[in-house]
Amino acid sequence: MIASLRIAFAGLAVVVLGMSPSLAHDARPLHVEIAETSPGTVIAEWQYPLTIDANNAPTVLLSTPCEPLAAPLAGPGSGRQIYRCAEDISGADVQINYPRFNPSLSTIITFERTNGETYSQLLSPGVTKWQLPEAEAAVRIAGQYTRLGVEHILLGYDHLLFIVCLILLAGTFRRILITITGFTIAHSITLALAALDLVRLPVAAVEASIALSIVFVASELARGRKDTVTWRYPISVSATFGLLHGFGFAAVLSDIGLPQTQVPAALLFFNVGVEIGQIIFVLAAVLIFQVIRRLLPSLQEQEFPGALAVVQRPAVYVVGPLALFWTFERVAGFWS
Repeated sequence: MIASLRIAFAGLAVVVLGMSPSLAHDARPLHVEIAETSPGTVIAEWQYPLTIDANNAPTVLLSTPCEPLAAPLAGPGSGRQIYRCAEDISGADVQINYPRFNPSLSTIITFERTNGETYSQLLSPGVTKWQLPEAEAAVRIAGQYTRLGVEHILLGYDHLLFIVCLILLAGTFRRILITITGFTIAHSITLALAALDLVRLPVAAVEASIALSIVFVASELARGRKDTVTWRYPISVSATFGLLHGFGFAAVLSDIGLPQTQVPAALLFFNVGVEIGQIIFVLAAVLIFQVIRRLLPSLQEQEFPGALAVVQRPAVYVVGPLALFWTFERVAGFWS
């Protein structure tokens, strides 16, 4: 299903690009299907626009460990080749050859294994080679993307500073738990929507808005008014801005890339990694504060919420200007 959706979106993208008058070539793509029909037997089929001259008709070649069994079959706008391959064809190259010149067609390649696993890839105009991917083990994907999620949140200083502000805003252990839970649920929703390409926002605008969300919470903390919705219901702030932070997580995941046959698992475990890292950070922050509270005589007599309130104002005077700087820096990046 995911592979079919990707192919549909890829085809739509090619059509939209083709509507631009600046493109001199035919924007309809070359479609290549590589099917592993049985262990050792692979069939390559391709279709190309009839606007391509017959003398420049493309052929699709598979590299070692595959050997063609006969000459390719050719028809109007199509071709077919049967290969005898080793049992594992992972890593073999799919090479697209044009006899005269490359007409700069986009290429949509699908690869189906004997077990039904399907991969898809959109190649940009001018790209004529693709490597058949290895089978993706769910256990390996789970470990890899969990680690990536942990690393991202612990290296995402803007996300961490926002969490610090949420801890200061919540004040008590119970409110911290509720507030962080709201943040978690919210960013999990938008992370999934954006990673699956169901919702998309400009990355630069998202990053600037994330910095601005820290400025907002820091300013609320500096004002110290306990009668506002922000103070009374901190989960409203964490959930609202959590939706925004989810798009930031998705931008990072987009840069990393999702495996073609394990998208749900990769998305799930990246999010699990983010939550593990988030829990580690919250527990570490609370523990460090508790140690400081025990060491400073002025805080020893205070309960946790009261001691937290004492350090609140100095903390926001550091966090606020830093977040404001990030906001201006990221907004300026719109025009760079």
